[in-house]
Amino acid sequence: MRVMVLVKATGDSEKGFSPTPETMEMMEAMGRFNDELEAVGILVTADGLKPSSDGKRVAFNGSSRTVIDGPFTEARELVAGFWLWNVKDMDEAVAWVKRCPNPMPGPSEIEIRPLYEMSDWQ
Repeated sequence: MRVMVLVKATGDSEKGFSPTPETMEMMEAMGRFNDELEAVGILVTADGLKPSSDGKRVAFNGSSRTVIDGPFTEARELVAGFWLWNVKDMDEAVAWVKRCPNPMPGPSEIEIRPLYEMSDWQ
């Protein structure tokens, strides 16, 4: 089963990355975690996202398209990073997320969402 593991944004992540000793230690811990995921064949890809101030949204309404510049409000509803994993089931995904180092300097959340598979459409 494939899952998208989403690191939810925080006020800190929306300020952007600054290489402090704390953030560098956090990134090193996350690198070790990613190495572990890769070693057992779970990790497909992973990356961090720049703050929403660097992003854009495109709103659709029929044939109309409206471009909206970031930053976007409600940091807790945004995504700061992601993994794509191949796991046997949701329980395995949860177990791995529980082992993950905290991805933010303070309180944070990680969301796990299964991807649609071809078998879901049959």
